[in-house]
Amino acid sequence: QVHLVESGGGLVQAGGSLRLSCAVSGLTFSDYAMGWVRQAPGKERELVAVISASGNSIYYVDSVKGRFTISRDNAESTIYLQMNSLKPEDTAVYYCAARYLIATMGLDYNYWGQGTRVTVSS
Repeated sequence: QVHLVESGGGLVQAGGSLRLSCAVSGLTFSDYAMGWVRQAPGKERELVAVISASGNSIYYVDSVKGRFTISRDNAESTIYLQMNSLKPEDTAVYYCAARYLIATMGLDYNYWGQGTRVTVSS
C-alpha cells in the first residue's frame, strides 16, 4: 500500500521559514515525479513545485520562485519543501503528491498525502 506522509507544517510569522517533508513508501520512489500542491481556505488546489523522478527538472509557480526550494532524497524516499520569506498568502494546507514517471504542471497525480497545515501570521 502506498503512503505519503507530510510533516513540518505549523504557525510561523511573516518572513519566517518552514521545511516540509514528505516520506513515501509502498512504491519505487525513483520512478515517480513528486509535487507539492497547496490549498488555501476557499480556494482551489494550486501546484507549488514539482521535481522530476531524476531530480534534474524542477518547476515552481511564479508566486514562490526565489523563496521555496523543492528537493528529493531518493535514498530516503523523501521530498522536501524549504519555504523561506513566508507571506500570509502562503497560508494553506500543503500536500505532497506522486506521479508515475512524468512530471506534470497539472494536478493529475497518482497518489496524495493527507496534507500538513501551514499558517503564516502577519
